[in-house]
Amino acid sequence: MSLDSVTQNVDEAVSDFFEPIAKWLGEVVFYSVPVGGTELPLIVAWLVVAGLVFTGWFGLVQVRKFKLAFDVVRGKYDEKGSEGEVNHFQALTAAVSGTVGLGNIAGVAVAVSIGGPGATFWMILCGLLGMASKFVEVTLGVKYREVHADGTVSGGPMHYLPKGLKERFGSGGAKLGKVLAVLASIMILFFGLFGGNLFQTNQSYAQISSTFGGEDGFMASSAGAVLFGLVISALVGLVLLGGIRSIASVTSRLVPAMAAIYIVACLVVILGNVTAVPDAFQTILQGAFEAEGVTGGVIGALIIGFQRAAFSNEAGLGSAPIAHSAVKTKHPASEGLVALLEPFIDTVVICTMTALTIVIADPASWGEARAGESIGGVTITSDAFETVLPWFPTVLTVAVLLFAFSTILTWGYYGLKAWSYLFGKSKTSETVFKVIWSLFVILGALMSLDSLISLADSALFLLSVFNIIGLYLLAPLVKRELNSFLEFVRARKAGEISDGDDDQESAKTTV
Repeated sequence: MSLDSVTQNVDEAVSDFFEPIAKWLGEVVFYSVPVGGTELPLIVAWLVVAGLVFTGWFGLVQVRKFKLAFDVVRGKYDEKGSEGEVNHFQALTAAVSGTVGLGNIAGVAVAVSIGGPGATFWMILCGLLGMASKFVEVTLGVKYREVHADGTVSGGPMHYLPKGLKERFGSGGAKLGKVLAVLASIMILFFGLFGGNLFQTNQSYAQISSTFGGEDGFMASSAGAVLFGLVISALVGLVLLGGIRSIASVTSRLVPAMAAIYIVACLVVILGNVTAVPDAFQTILQGAFEAEGVTGGVIGALIIGFQRAAFSNEAGLGSAPIAHSAVKTKHPASEGLVALLEPFIDTVVICTMTALTIVIADPASWGEARAGESIGGVTITSDAFETVLPWFPTVLTVAVLLFAFSTILTWGYYGLKAWSYLFGKSKTSETVFKVIWSLFVILGALMSLDSLISLADSALFLLSVFNIIGLYLLAPLVKRELNSFLEFVRARKAGEISDGDDDQESAKTTV
């Protein structure tokens, strides 16, 4: 029996088993209600409402403290002797690498096809609201992280939910937090293996095989898939063995590089059609309130824009605090401010650049998709770039590989922390996980498992239910941490303390 037939049989058997489960869970998690002639998934509303609540609760922190967040990233308020493994910039890039990915390339194209150009406006708005949610969850992630004897750090919802709820509500809160933490860990682990690993490898391999040789080329064969999987698996394994320091070292170089490549390509298309820029912005703004998409008019554009932004930046899902928790700081809110830049970079900048490129280039495939034809999101984006850059498919392949590789690394770290919480932090336990993770990289190049990806998406957004319940209950503690950091910033500016001083209990101020 050939490798192709073995792979196909296993793929079909696994898909047949999981497909009914994925369908049922998807119907539950993404349950929708009719709104304005279209369907609104309640889970998207759950995430958007959280962004609205936290934006109001913290007084537009994402606007008022935007400059301070950049100052923290560049090390202006670093303190000597702070516990942690990585600096603020490395923590940010490690987390961004888990959100910036194929959704920024393909997902945005789908959004402006289904919801029309106006979906871009609502996508930006949702990204801005998500900045507040990200600030809250990351502040909690650092506040309740666990620093181990070897200096490594573990954080995330599996830590701040039980610890934070116990601090606020006693033993009853601890029990609720423990249940939420276990459920969150399972969701993170499941999505990590199938969405953060298998899917990323599968899609990057598909781009490689289509770019180099097509269906008749060596890379499209099972042997080519195995070779690709082995190479990526080996690279991932080597980096993952080094822990968050190694991951952060790689992502702090990869993320700026991949973002730069992609943004420069967008700018080339935009500047190549510079006279069309004013009309493009006008089209996006008009479309936000006079939408003409495949479905739903204005409400459809709003829902699609919110949905793609929520899927892209993961604000409120509890994944990013795992990476941010490893930061070197004595003030949890300092990293919370850094984290609010994440949805801005991911959604407001990169997703918007993709949308603007498509609207300006106006490729034929986009028109076909808006008319209702089934056109792949990557195809639309690639065609938009090709109007100015005929050789862009090769560049897009490089960008996809960088996006996918960095996402696999970051979700490997997330998955390891969830695994360690569930099965213990022994060397044997962690080695078992890393072997499983590396094997999934190889499987990703050989198998499609669409039903498992749908199941993984359901698991990820089910995580937001567990996480945001905790965020609401713990928000008063986040405000206290923000007050503490703002007092520290005031004292540092006034020269009352230096970066070598021991941190003192800060006086409370008004946010």
